[in-house]
Parts: sequence; structure tokens; C-alpha cells
Amino acid sequence: MGIDYIYPQFEVIRRAERCTNCRICERQCANGVHRFDAERKTMVSDESKCVNCQRCVCFCPTHALKIQRSSCALRENDNWDEETVKELYRQAGSGGVLLSSMGNPKRFPVYWDKILINASQVTNPPIDPLREPMETRVFLGRKPERMRREPDGRLNCDLPPQLQLSMPVLFSAMSYGSISYNAHACLARAARELGICYNTGEGGLHEDFYDYGENTIVQVASGRFGVHKRYLNAGAAIEIKMGQGAKPGIGGHLPGAKIVGDISRTRMVPEGTDAISPAPHHDIYSIEDLRQLVYSLKETTAYQKPVIVKVAAVHNIAAIASGIARSGADIIAIDGFRGGTGAAPTRIRDNVGIPIELALAAVDQRLRDEGIRGTVSLIAGGSIRSAADVVKAIALGADACYIGTAALLALGCHLCRSCQTGLCNWGITTQRPELVKRLDIDEGSRRLVNLMTAWRHEIKEMMGGMGINSVEALRGNRLMLRGVGLTDRELHILGISHAGE
Repeated sequence: MGIDYIYPQFEVIRRAERCTNCRICERQCANGVHRFDAERKTMVSDESKCVNCQRCVCFCPTHALKIQRSSCALRENDNWDEETVKELYRQAGSGGVLLSSMGNPKRFPVYWDKILINASQVTNPPIDPLREPMETRVFLGRKPERMRREPDGRLNCDLPPQLQLSMPVLFSAMSYGSISYNAHACLARAARELGICYNTGEGGLHEDFYDYGENTIVQVASGRFGVHKRYLNAGAAIEIKMGQGAKPGIGGHLPGAKIVGDISRTRMVPEGTDAISPAPHHDIYSIEDLRQLVYSLKETTAYQKPVIVKVAAVHNIAAIASGIARSGADIIAIDGFRGGTGAAPTRIRDNVGIPIELALAAVDQRLRDEGIRGTVSLIAGGSIRSAADVVKAIALGADACYIGTAALLALGCHLCRSCQTGLCNWGITTQRPELVKRLDIDEGSRRLVNLMTAWRHEIKEMMGGMGINSVEALRGNRLMLRGVGLTDRELHILGISHAGE
């Protein structure tokens, strides 16, 4: 108590008439919120430890529990809001940098919600996806600038290496260590069944997952954790991570507490040692340096795999993407500032970068203006929440979308934003064996397949409503979008008209 005391953010409401003291809540909570008081013969709660993961609520057999936001509030102040004051108190007491996980929770504009999709009527009739063919396949990679013919007149159909997906969605980079073995297994299994890809993140690839190579994107980050020749040749594509939407300008950080057992061996990092990726690649300080790494990776893989360059969405992203397109990269992945993470400094996560909607539109237009749009494919990420977001992203210029948080929600994540603690009660962002086993691999992969199957149906329905029968025809088709409640400048950057025009 005293000057450092901060009233708990959440309150545990326990209905005494329903509670049977079965102690299931105690066993289910890794944070130690619940315990049985033998003297009083009742369950009690330490609310200061509650992260509102809802595990106890879900498993209480008598529905005796409810978690609600605390009503104990500091004096109202529009400038010094309560969260800001409490963060200041914590830093004054600890002297440390505040860490957070998941994506930016601040009330910045979500442009997806201010963009509407057009529909065909009368003269350009819609297409019924139940009765007519709809093409959701996409091919990611460099395309020839023009059609070529052989001397005998036949079309030359040889293409640079392409990443083929059954639908324009991939599971984004989440490293082994930041998420559990079981979570990785769910992603890998679902990717194979769906005919899409998942990304290893910057933590290498566990031996058990090499069999999923055709559906795997292996990542090379600044720390080079787990990178070796066999690893580079294990996947269908290689991604160079230059930046991440949740923490542009800084490297990754996996706490030593998570560097245990197979994670240590996979990352090639001693147990208990923090895995800290440098902010820059120490061999990349120019587009020319990037080009050298791109072609080194292509040489290592006999020019059989497309190379992706992942960057955070920042203020000069269009110029950066133009340089990357000329570096020899086959695909550019752009991660917006609402993208999730296992751990990031709170100030970086909440204040650095720009929304993916504006970044994507700016990049697509710049590459078109320079006549090089066909030289690369674009993947957009950073809080893609639904099939509608995917459709809008493609119409703004994306070839496909990365999803991360949406996939974790399908696995049971409750957005408690405490991934960095390693105490995930749902077995997703933890390495504690007793918690990891809570995530059933069969059930998790089934739920991911269900989610993506539903999204694929919705994508077909929305494309059909526009009178479009393929993702390729939708890409960059901004005539199919209209804005609501946006400024003229925002509409200009997005390249769309206002509703009613």
C-alpha cells in the first residue's frame, strides 16, 4: 500500500450463493488470482493479479464468476487520463520501460470501418458464388513485365518462383518461443489443410515442423536466430524481417524465461538468455546491401523460392517500398501500427508508425506510378480482423493479407494483453508445460480451418456482389470502395471517392 498502490484494473465478482468451493478457478488460473481460504471456508481473490483472460469465467461449472472493469477511478482529466497517470506511477516506482503485448489499443481511426464496398446493380449484375465459379487463388511473386513467346509462337509460361495460396490470407510471423509448440502446430496443420502458408517468425523452425515445408515461410531477422542452410531450404518462401508494425525502428526481444528446452536449441541461443534482435541488420544500411542479402538467399536456395521483405508501415513507406521492389525482392510485406506482438515497449507500440490502410494505398500507387507494380506482390498486415478487411485491403492494392491476432483469437485468446509474462492461461503464449497442454492441437487447427473457410465464403460473396469473379480482378480496384467520414486528404491518399460520388 502507500504511494505505489494502484487499485486493480479488474474486479472479480463471485456469487456466493452459486460458488461450491470446487476450486476449479484456482486450478485454471496461472496468475494466482483465486485461492481457497481454509479458515473462512470460502474462495477469495487477489484482484491485483487479474488480467481478465476469462479462463475462470469459462470453466466455472455454476457460472458463479464475473470479471468487470473496476469502478474505482482517479479524478477525471481529459489531458491526464487514468491510464497515463497509472503508467507514470508504475515507472516512478520501478524506473523501468513499460512492456505491452498484442496490438495498439488506442482510439486511432480504424480506416477499414470508414470504407464501404460497392455492389453491382442492374446493368452490371452480381455473380452468384453458389452457382458460378469464383477464383480465390493467388500467386505471390515477381511477374514478367510483358508476355513472351517462343520462336514457334507458343507462349513462354515460365515464371519466377511463386507462392501459391488457395485464398488471399496467410498466418503472420509468430515465433516459436513467443507462442507455444502447440500454437505453432495448430498454425502449421491448418495452413496445410487450407492450402495457405504460415510464417515461422524469427525463432527458427522446430524439427517437428519441417514436414510442413510447402506451407511454411521461414524468416530471417536481424538476430539470425535459428538460421542455417537447411532451415532456409525448408520453407516455400523466405522472409527478411526489416521491421514490425508493433515496434518500428527496434528489434525483437524474447525474455530468457521463455528460452528453454527445444526453444533454446531451435533458436541456437543458450537457455535462460534473452534473445534480443538488433534494431538494424548489421549488414544492411542501404538498398544495395539489402539486394546483396536478397540474392545471397536466392543463391542458397538455388533460385527456387521467392524472397519476401517485411517492413513496418512508416511515414516514408512508399519510397522504401520502391527501393525494395528494385532490390530483387519478390514480395513486400507491410505491417501496420496496429499489428500485434508478444512484447514491445508500450510507448513504441502506441506512438510509432502509421495505419496499414494509408501505407498500403500509398505503396500501391507509388509502384504503379513508377511502372514497377508487377515486379512485386504486396502483403498487408496489422490488425486484419475480418473477410471484409481482406476484401478492402485487396481493393486498395494488396495481393494477400497476413493475420495474426485473428488467428490467436480462433485458438482461444481473450486479448488480455499479458503475453510478455509467459502465463497465458489458454496455452498460446506460454512455455510452461502445464499451460501449453491446455491448447488442444486437433481442436485448435480445426477452429483455424473453420475460420478461414468462413472467410473464404464471405470473400466470394462480397466479390460476387461486386460483379467480380477473381481476386486478381479485385486487386487495386479502388472504384469498388467509397469512404465515409474521411477528410479530402485521407480520401486522396486512399485513392477512393466519398460515398455518394
